[in-house]
Amino acid sequence: MRIKKWSFLAACLLCSFITSIASAQYVPKREFRGVWVATVENIDWPSKPGLPSAAQQQEMLEILNEHQKSNINAVLLQVRPTADAFYGKGREEWSRFLTGKQGKAPDPLYDPLAFAIKEAHKRAMELHAWINPYRASNDLIDSNISATHVTRTHPEWFFSYAGKKYFNPGLPEVRAYIISVVMDIVRNYDIDGIHIDDYFYPYPTKQKLPDSLTYAKYGQGFNTIEDWRRHNVDTLIQLLSDSIHHAKSYVKFGISPFGIWRNLKDDPNGSQSNGFSGYSSLYADARKWVKAGWLDYINPQLYFPFYYPAAPYEKLLEWWSNNAFNRHVYVGQGVYRAMENREGWRDRSQLPKQMRELRKNFRVQGSVFFSSKSVTDNLAGFQDSLRNDFYKYPALLPQMIWLGESTPVAPEVVRLTRTKRSVVVNWSYWKATPKNVYGYVVYRFPKAQKVDTNNPKYVLKISFDKTLRTFTDSTASSAANYKYVVTAIDRLKNESLPSKATLVRNK
Repeated sequence: MRIKKWSFLAACLLCSFITSIASAQYVPKREFRGVWVATVENIDWPSKPGLPSAAQQQEMLEILNEHQKSNINAVLLQVRPTADAFYGKGREEWSRFLTGKQGKAPDPLYDPLAFAIKEAHKRAMELHAWINPYRASNDLIDSNISATHVTRTHPEWFFSYAGKKYFNPGLPEVRAYIISVVMDIVRNYDIDGIHIDDYFYPYPTKQKLPDSLTYAKYGQGFNTIEDWRRHNVDTLIQLLSDSIHHAKSYVKFGISPFGIWRNLKDDPNGSQSNGFSGYSSLYADARKWVKAGWLDYINPQLYFPFYYPAAPYEKLLEWWSNNAFNRHVYVGQGVYRAMENREGWRDRSQLPKQMRELRKNFRVQGSVFFSSKSVTDNLAGFQDSLRNDFYKYPALLPQMIWLGESTPVAPEVVRLTRTKRSVVVNWSYWKATPKNVYGYVVYRFPKAQKVDTNNPKYVLKISFDKTLRTFTDSTASSAANYKYVVTAIDRLKNESLPSKATLVRNK
């Protein structure tokens, strides 16, 4: 009996070892790999306000090119920082962070959002338009506000708090206005998503929120002003979700809340944490929004290290994944903190450890990094870690089957031409391209390798261009025999079966 017992234990240990190795080596075929590109105060782009349009465009291209090298597949571009716009087809003023003066158009005129969408899609990146719903000014300096800004045309919609101006979330007129602003973006631009950050009601200070009169007018039926405030935000989120998905069913709606919903000591559904909570302080009931199905993804800002007493990364990661309610969880990671000389962050491998931890959790579908410049500046070597390890291979965006699940038809003909330095792959359909085709994925396998389109190691090219019919593989060895397959993807990145494998022999 003892021999059998030890044999069983040895088998268990071996199995555990194999599982741990497999987990360490796991690289997903589908993963959301996002980066926030912040425009408020010119954090990421443009480098300063008032640059000529060509210089702005060049900076955007450099940002996208750098992230493309890291196999980033989603850009969350801040297009409405302070009730103003980085786009032209809407009802709000041009942003002063773009041109140096609120209301002044880019010179020469171009549309930054349309430009960014086009260039992101060229690189097989989704573009999510990031808005701040309630912030109307980042200071109270009169000269920074144009004469026709909404704070001047409708001053009754706003209150001042802690040196900034905010929409009053309790006013029905405010909700209607914000929804109309968002729907301008949804209807007029080829975006992939609408994204809202963690700023709902303002972060609290000693100053009291000046909304008691609004509560007296609209707060009947609520036990407390806090419940009423949460209801105001809930109503906006639900209306936005309904409006966005009704207009364009494929546009994703996501929110990036503060990392703690509620603490366990305050709610039995809360997390094992002891810090500031979005529910109590920002009136943001993010768990409710996910549970109700109003969001397609939740992107909690877990800008904390492992074992941090007030907000331990590992506990919060587990909590958000356990409260996903069959929606996606993308972890917000604070790359800007990578070089801080404080608890947890003195360990320069903190972020890679966080990446490994979230990859172990199969209820988590990706990451979003704050912010773009922190990644491209390679703080603590994190960009190197992405390129050489975590994001070494390309990835498709995760599927959202509740938004639509289809199986596009694969290309029916694949032809290969070998030249001295490359292999040219061409594909086509016998008849017209099916309507639901949005782009393609090209795979290359060694001749003896079984075709496995679930392994990202074999992905050569992801394209969001349904007109693309050719790809030149310049990495092919002239001494090797390969086979190639091509798949089609739809707008939601659902993928077809592979085409028939086509073999090319060495020269």
